[in-house]
Amino acid sequence: MSIANEMPQQALEQYPFEVRPLTNAEGGGFMVRYTDFNDCVSDGDTLADALTNGQLALTETLAALAAHGLPLPKPNQGAVASGKFVARMPKSMHAQLALRARSEGVSLNTLVLTFLAQHLGQGFGQSSARAAG
Repeated sequence: MSIANEMPQQALEQYPFEVRPLTNAEGGGFMVRYTDFNDCVSDGDTLADALTNGQLALTETLAALAAHGLPLPKPNQGAVASGKFVARMPKSMHAQLALRARSEGVSLNTLVLTFLAQHLGQGFGQSSARAAG
């Protein structure tokens, strides 16, 4: 009996996922990524196709884990994030960031978040995370 038959549909629907549009360079369409798994990703030309393909990818991922005798993660255990982290850095870098924040009239936290958001935005369309769907 396959894992798809063992797990009710509502159990599959409890796993959180992210959806994002793919750029033309990435082939267009939409990508679905299940956050409780490192590599459970799929895509589709339309949002509906991406969601359907994502569910299939999730079912196959769960089946592969079960076939190897590995535990199935509970929903919402993968990418749970508090929104807070501590970063260690050289004192000179901390001083430079603090000076820049003061000169721009923002908090150090706001400045660092802005830099991170800008960097993530630049790299967002550069990865090729398409999976066969």
